[in-house]
Amino acid sequence: MNYQRVKPAKLSDVIVEQLERMILEGSLPPGERLPAERELAKQFDVSRPSLREAIQKLEAKGLVVRRQGGGTFVQHKLRDGLTDPLFELLAKHDETQLDLLEFRHAVEGISAYYAALRGTEGDLEKIQLCYARVELAQVEGDSAAEAKAVVALYEVIAEASHKLVLFHLIRGLAPLLEANVLSNFELLYRRPSVTSKIRQHRSAMLKAILDGQPDQAREASHQHLAFIEETLLEIEREESRVERSNRRLRQLKI
Repeated sequence: MNYQRVKPAKLSDVIVEQLERMILEGSLPPGERLPAERELAKQFDVSRPSLREAIQKLEAKGLVVRRQGGGTFVQHKLRDGLTDPLFELLAKHDETQLDLLEFRHAVEGISAYYAALRGTEGDLEKIQLCYARVELAQVEGDSAAEAKAVVALYEVIAEASHKLVLFHLIRGLAPLLEANVLSNFELLYRRPSVTSKIRQHRSAMLKAILDGQPDQAREASHQHLAFIEETLLEIEREESRVERSNRRLRQLKI
């Protein structure tokens, strides 16, 4: 039997593979500046020419960009890869808002489940930091900041699930999700009682994730979104009744 000779992997390809893995898992996020060439070569324990060749290959793939005198950065557009004019249209269209809530039931529930199951100590610390930013924005009554912080929280929960496809899906849809969350807040916060209820749901989900209780985390996520959906529908029905009454009143005055 004749065996084919196994060719050793080219060193630059090994470096490319490691950097791609870091980009994929989120440890090198879009817009992140890579360490200086000398430092990076030292970290990988490789020669600078091999590292330089690897960076050129990543640049050719569109994964990094080099700025004259400014260093090498992970391509920022990777964050916006799933956004285009269609997503802008969806974000502004009223009929898509409840569709997005149903979509969020699936992805946020499964993210919370696996974050509780697989989240590391570092993951849980990031979740708590993001949660604190959400709480601060809510206390300050800044709905735009709260929407941004909520989506950032969902991103780190998805990251803690260690499901890469799920993580990048949520990251790519972040602008669309943020518009949806803000649109919901603008309606929901017309009712003062809603604020405390939303805080309770988020707190329950956070506790379940931190306590490593996946089923409870998923259920808390579902309850949170179900409450939002039911409240939005109720507000919509109320506004419809008011509009109908106003039309009748105008008709009587004619």
